[in-house]
Amino acid sequence: MNRTLITALIVALAAPALTGCVAAVATGVTAGTLAVMDRRSFGMQTEDETIEWKILSNIASKYGENVHVNQTSYNRKVLLTGEVPSEEVKAEIGQLASKTTNVESIWNELQVAPVTSFQNRSNDAFITSKVKGRFVDGGKFRANLVKVVTEAGTVFLLGLVTRHEADAAIEIARTTAGVKKVVNVMQIISVEQAKKLDVPPPDNGSSGSQQPAPVHNN
Repeated sequence: MNRTLITALIVALAAPALTGCVAAVATGVTAGTLAVMDRRSFGMQTEDETIEWKILSNIASKYGENVHVNQTSYNRKVLLTGEVPSEEVKAEIGQLASKTTNVESIWNELQVAPVTSFQNRSNDAFITSKVKGRFVDGGKFRANLVKVVTEAGTVFLLGLVTRHEADAAIEIARTTAGVKKVVNVMQIISVEQAKKLDVPPPDNGSSGSQQPAPVHNN
């Protein structure tokens, strides 16, 4: 078993394996570390989480289990992915999300399709873990700087990154096995801006490559 797959399995399995107080302590330490290393301020990270919960609550109360929607807020910009029954519902959910307090813009990538199965979602979660694992192995940028969301084999990349970091992330994602398409919704910042926002990066390893997937820029 190669290092990338081991890393991916650890990412995928570590969270559910933790329970009770151990889980609380481990989660707290990990969240705290990632919060410090994130280029968003702690206040912005908290605001993004609040936006996600508000949208989730509003969608659940109105549509229940008739839709499958993932809402990912990054720097007040919200990515909507998942499946809905009609173009009308897609538009309604986009409007609902856009009216949420502090939301600046919406990427509405919802698909009019049947709600995906648990098996399909598990496969998407595994793809996400593989991409993140290869970010770590690649060592070309700090892996936590790019948020990965996978829906039906399509990988969405979010983050505050330099052009070099964005290109590296896209290349790694598109050459990861199982990825059908990569959608780039990262925000590009200058190297100077990145230096002002950065803390010292951790040491990383090296990565391999797979067959490339197409890239779509939003």
